Amino acid sequence: MMDDASRFSLFVDSLRLAIIVPVYNEERTLAAIMPRIFAACDEGTEVIFVDDGSKDGSLEILRRLARPQDQVITKPNGGKGDAIRTGLQHVHAPFVVIQDADMEYDPAEIRTLLSTALASPRSAVFGSRFLKYNPCLYRRFLWGNKVLSAMLSLLFFRRVTDSYTCYKLLPAEVFRSLALRSTGFEMEAEISAKCLKRGIRIIEVPISYHPRTLEEGKKINIHDAWKGLLMMLKVRLGLL
Repeated sequence: MMDDASRFSLFVDSLRLAIIVPVYNEERTLAAIMPRIFAACDEGTEVIFVDDGSKDGSLEILRRLARPQDQVITKPNGGKGDAIRTGLQHVHAPFVVIQDADMEYDPAEIRTLLSTALASPRSAVFGSRFLKYNPCLYRRFLWGNKVLSAMLSLLFFRRVTDSYTCYKLLPAEVFRSLALRSTGFEMEAEISAKCLKRGIRIIEVPISYHPRTLEEGKKINIHDAWKGLLMMLKVRLGLL
């Protein structure tokens, strides 16, 4: 049983976090993932849904299921990175984490990331899918991520096992200081590279992963990998 002091501690921690949820054509998963996000946090947690110009019923679902304290923002389609940058403008909490709108990541594990961040101020905490066993549906995605993470590690002389994880939790002031410019999936590479370039410690913790198929709506592709590699090189060369 959790005592009153533990409950109060968890409540205080929740007030320190904002969750940005970029959404694009996710009507098939929103009704399932939104309750899981709410169950993983207390009422004081900021949840910011950013609809990136969805062409399906995503926006209607967001508006129907969002709690009164949540923010639902809609904008023209610009990409995942653009949605994250938009959401960041509406954050008030001192810590920020990204949560995808599909079912690949378990929101219950955000608590572990936050606990790690509170114990290591000014660090970035990444949830790594490769620090524990997780299923793999497409080897090209697996090896694409591993190659990109290896390139990042070589470029910045720091080992990172999962540079393209969705779960990146940072202090809000650090997040904003990165001056992010990406609009697409290369945002993952930009965040990772700029953290290392600026000497921000990246702590990785193991997380669960439940990959979905292309038919279920998986969107990232080989072109995004090339954009990510180019982004890493630009950051390393001081061009961004």
